[in-house]
Amino acid sequence: MREPTMINIGELSRRTGCNVETVRYYERIGLMPPAPRTAGRYRLYGETDVRRLAFVRRARELGFTLTDVRTLLTLAPDQADGPCAQARNLAAAHLADVRAKIADLRAMERVLGDAVDRCATGKTPHCPVIDALAGEMPRPRRAGATRRRRG
Repeated sequence: MREPTMINIGELSRRTGCNVETVRYYERIGLMPPAPRTAGRYRLYGETDVRRLAFVRRARELGFTLTDVRTLLTLAPDQADGPCAQARNLAAAHLADVRAKIADLRAMERVLGDAVDRCATGKTPHCPVIDALAGEMPRPRRAGATRRRRG
């Protein structure tokens, strides 16, 4: 039987695109298991570690929090209690947050675009960009925000 190939932290970093310091940090906070060490105290990693770190990195790229990533890591495919439903719920909540941020960014784009357009020459006595930043232009409404009726 062939012994699994072990790699050092630099190679793990290269394979996953994850910074070496980030790997060490993930070990400290428990997202990565502590790596076995050589006699010279170098960390060693296997294929399972490469897959796990790639998963963590991708989840972080998609904006999941470290807490969310930790939860997702516990939902291993060999669990029989429906981890897919839990992962879906977590991802659906994150998706709602992402969509709200996109709506906010689109509103900001409209306000800034209007200010820049109104200040095309840059030589008007009152600068629309400064006015927008000072709150003198209509502010973008937050996604899902509703107006209260005064009564």
